[in-house]
Amino acid sequence: MRAFLVERYGREARLRAGEVPDPEVGANDVLIRVRAASINPLDRMIRDGEMKTILPYKVPFILGNDLAGVVIAVGRAVTRFAVGDEVYARPDKDRIGTFAELIAVHQDDVAIKPSTLTMEEAASLPLVALTSWQVLVERAHLQPGQKVLIHAGSGGLGTIAIQLAKHLGAHVATTTSTANVDLVKSLGADVVVDYRKQAFETVLHDYDLVLDSLGGETLSKSLDVLKPGGEVISVAGPPDAAFGRELGANPVVRLVMSALSFRIRRRARRRRVTYSFLFMKAGGDQLRELTPLVDAGTIRPVVDTVFPFDATREALEYVEAGRAKAGKVVVRMT
Repeated sequence: MRAFLVERYGREARLRAGEVPDPEVGANDVLIRVRAASINPLDRMIRDGEMKTILPYKVPFILGNDLAGVVIAVGRAVTRFAVGDEVYARPDKDRIGTFAELIAVHQDDVAIKPSTLTMEEAASLPLVALTSWQVLVERAHLQPGQKVLIHAGSGGLGTIAIQLAKHLGAHVATTTSTANVDLVKSLGADVVVDYRKQAFETVLHDYDLVLDSLGGETLSKSLDVLKPGGEVISVAGPPDAAFGRELGANPVVRLVMSALSFRIRRRARRRRVTYSFLFMKAGGDQLRELTPLVDAGTIRPVVDTVFPFDATREALEYVEAGRAKAGKVVVRMT
């Protein structure tokens, strides 16, 4: 099968198109013919080696973390799916590789594709929809009337998180550029801070939760908008010891993670708020919770551009260069 591979780590490394053996199908696996896959910032981070401590993939490996496609074979223990099912998934972190014609995924990580979406739209959702669910529902237990700030509201994660937070009854603020103010308002944002004109930390106050996808100074300033007892959950900031324990890392790695997040955790404690890091997990059950919201129109995907599969490398470079205007970039199989 054709696939796009990472042959060496590094910022200067580029994906290589090549022929690789078809995947082996385990007893609990479904073999999926990929119809579309989407680009995520995580792809660049993995390729550049920024995630090697957490995700030590042995090169060469196939890149890609989102897919929609059709089941073409099932393992002997599979009970959820049959050949011909249209599905979508974010494969487990140990089994990535959606920039390929075929992929074998554990049945627990797969869900039937929303019937109202195209393959390209469905492929844009799994990673960002699961991240939104795990931050807002599973970790934060966001309640009606609570106030949440979602950074980068026009990005792949932000566009979905805004809609889910509104569905949960929250008051939603977001940051975006001038060009995307109307878009994020249409998704449900109650307060929009144009970061080109305003500093969000001087405008927003007494928030219960911040979903941070930017890290750095944005993460640090986000503590200032929280009320006492509030929390910031970051998918871009430094990992913490709790994540190390969740990952099953050895004590040395957990100590390193704790050291990396020491400053932000200390600053959070001084402000009587909390900081935690979240690395989303694959989950077919959570996708099945989200699917009815998609089919009902409560959550709608935002797709910026669709590239052909042969241009997967160019699609990743397009995202890296910051050329995407809003939502996700998708590659379509031909």
